[in-house]
Amino acid sequence: MTTTIKKSKIAFLGMGLMGTRMAKRLLDAGFQVAVWNRTLAVCEPLLQAGAKAFSFDQASTADLIILCLADDHAVHSVVQQLLPNLRSGQVIIDFSSLSVEMTQQLASQVASKNVFWIDAPVSGGVMGAETGTLVIFAGGDQQTVETMQPVFAPLSQRVTYMGLNGTGQATKICNQLIVAASSTLISEAVELARRAGVDTTLLAPALAGGFADSKPLQILAPRMATYSFTPIQWKVQTLAKDLNNAIKLARHHQLDIPVAATALSRLEKHQQDGHSEDDLSSIILLHNPSS
Repeated sequence: MTTTIKKSKIAFLGMGLMGTRMAKRLLDAGFQVAVWNRTLAVCEPLLQAGAKAFSFDQASTADLIILCLADDHAVHSVVQQLLPNLRSGQVIIDFSSLSVEMTQQLASQVASKNVFWIDAPVSGGVMGAETGTLVIFAGGDQQTVETMQPVFAPLSQRVTYMGLNGTGQATKICNQLIVAASSTLISEAVELARRAGVDTTLLAPALAGGFADSKPLQILAPRMATYSFTPIQWKVQTLAKDLNNAIKLARHHQLDIPVAATALSRLEKHQQDGHSEDDLSSIILLHNPSS
């Protein structure tokens, strides 16, 4: 089965910060990969690396279609363009971060054509995509998820099967809820330390190994301390979108999540200040807008 999957033709749609790196890893692992992006020029480095160009009318030629797109609207739009050319037995793996509702809707839609949908959002950021150390939360048919392990292997350190379609996205939403609340609080801690006379470049190493330690702390605090916001690891607008999905999901289940709501209000304020496309670490600027 591994040999069969390795010979599969993959169509990879979405060449953003994550998609470009993930597609390159699949190419380097020996897969046949065709790529697509709304802005075609973004595909050029991958085409030079050996990928083929993909168009929607070629959808039936792919054994596996991978999506890594911005949001519900983008994934819905792409799937509608794919639908007329899908064929029975294909698998769609969606690495995008979507709402549970949209995921279940699209999974049902493609199932009518006997196509399997795996929602497989990831965590680990650009660095994880580049090094193949992402963690993947998979929802869908369990046997299909297990069959896709050779595809997941070059991309991730771990794949956890979470349940039926939508559970992968629900898990990612919980992940983002924690990241968003943590990053907002980290910015407050860094700013408080600065105003109290602490050398903030020492904050992350000082807290390492203690109860306050976390990957967001070790990645974000040094960048906040030095106002170094490049290269971009997580875009503000991406996390805000995921937090919106968290609040919608909580509302659907009649759960009040006030910490997440507060974090979202901070991210939305930061976006209004013109930082939608900036790295999450730039949220420190909320405390010093003129910096």
